[in-house]
Amino acid sequence: MSQNFDAIILGGGAAGLFCAAVAAQRGRRVLLLEKGAAVGAKILISGGGRCNFTNLGAGPANFLSANPHFCKSALSRYSPGDFVELVERHGIAWHEKTLGQLFCDGSARQIVELLLAECAAGPGEVVIRCGQEIEQVTHADGIFTVGSASAPALVIATGGPSIPKMGATDFAYRLARQFGLKVVEPRPALVPLTLGGDEVLFRELSGVAAPVEARAGKAAFREAALFTHRGLSGPAILQVSSFWKPGEAVAIDFLPSRSADWLIEAKRANPRTTLRAQLRDALPARLADVLAEQLGLSGDLGNVPDKALRLAGERLADWRFHPNGSEGYAKAEVTAGGISTAELSSQTMEARKLPGLFVIGEAVDVTGWLGGYNFHWAWASGFAAGQAL
Repeated sequence: MSQNFDAIILGGGAAGLFCAAVAAQRGRRVLLLEKGAAVGAKILISGGGRCNFTNLGAGPANFLSANPHFCKSALSRYSPGDFVELVERHGIAWHEKTLGQLFCDGSARQIVELLLAECAAGPGEVVIRCGQEIEQVTHADGIFTVGSASAPALVIATGGPSIPKMGATDFAYRLARQFGLKVVEPRPALVPLTLGGDEVLFRELSGVAAPVEARAGKAAFREAALFTHRGLSGPAILQVSSFWKPGEAVAIDFLPSRSADWLIEAKRANPRTTLRAQLRDALPARLADVLAEQLGLSGDLGNVPDKALRLAGERLADWRFHPNGSEGYAKAEVTAGGISTAELSSQTMEARKLPGLFVIGEAVDVTGWLGGYNFHWAWASGFAAGQAL
C-alpha cells in the first residue's frame, strides 16, 4: 500500500537526522530510511566515542570545495553556538578539548538520543525505518517514489564512501547522476598517507609522535604528526591530506618554534654539544636519532661550519616527504569532492534542475577540517534543507 509523506530522507546519519527533526518541527511528515541496523552509526564512533560535535571557530575558511563561497549561507544561519544551545537544552555536559573542538563529557550516544528526541518533538512526524536497502528511486509528475513511499521532496543524506566497513558507499553520487547532477571527483580526505622508496626507514618509527607544522600546497597545520607502520598519520597529517595531491610533497617543520639559526646559536652556547643531543632535547629519541643520521653531521657542533648548520636547520624546517598514496577510504574520516555545489541552492540545498531534490552533509562537495567541522556542516546543511521542506 502506498504511503504519502511530505519528504523522504535517505540516510540516518547526522545530517539526515537533523534535517528530519527541523522539518518535523515545522509540521512536516517525514520518512527517514537508513540502510544500517540503526541510525547514527558514525556518530557513535566519532571522537573516540565522545563525538566532536562542533567547533567553536567553524566558518567558511575551514571548508574545502570547488566553490569555497557555497557554504557561507548555511553556516551563517546555523552557528556552533546554536548547536551548543541545543546540547545544553538536552542536559548534555560538554568540554572544549583543543583548538575549539567540543566533545561530550559522556558518550556520543547522547548526541544520537538528542537527535531522536528532536525528531519526536513534533508537531510533525518522523517515521524511521532501518535496514532499508534502497533499490530504486523514481520521479514523475513532481513526486519521488522509494519503494511503497512517495513524497514531493527527497533529501540525499547518505554521505560518501569513507569507512566502507560502516556501510558507506557511493550511492549518493549514483543517485545524483541518475537525476542529471554533476559530481566533483571524490577522494579520501582526513586520511593517513603512505611512504615507500627511500622513506621506508621512517616507517620503522611506528608509534612515534611529535608536534610539528605540516604543509601541503598552501595549507599548513601545527599539530601532532604520527609515524605508522605504513607512513604518516596524526592530526597534522590528516589535515594536510585533504589538500595533498598525488605526486606532490608534504613538508614538515619538525621544530616550528625554533629560529632559522637555532643550531648556530646552540653551537655558540655549547660548542661540545652534538646535533643528536640537540634533537633529543626537542624530539622523541628515536625520531631524533633518525633525523641526525639522515643529516649526517657527526661530532661536536663546534667543529661544524655555520653554513652546514644553517642548511641542517633549513632541512629540519622543510623536510620533504613524498607519499606514494594514502590509506584510502577504509581509513579516511571523510570524503572530499561529491555532488557539485553548482547544482544546488546555497540557501536551501535544493537542486536547481529538479525542484524537490535536496542534498546535504558529506554527499555535497563541502569538506571540513578535522576537529568537529564536518559535524557542523551536517547540522548547518541539514538545517537549511529542513527549513525549506
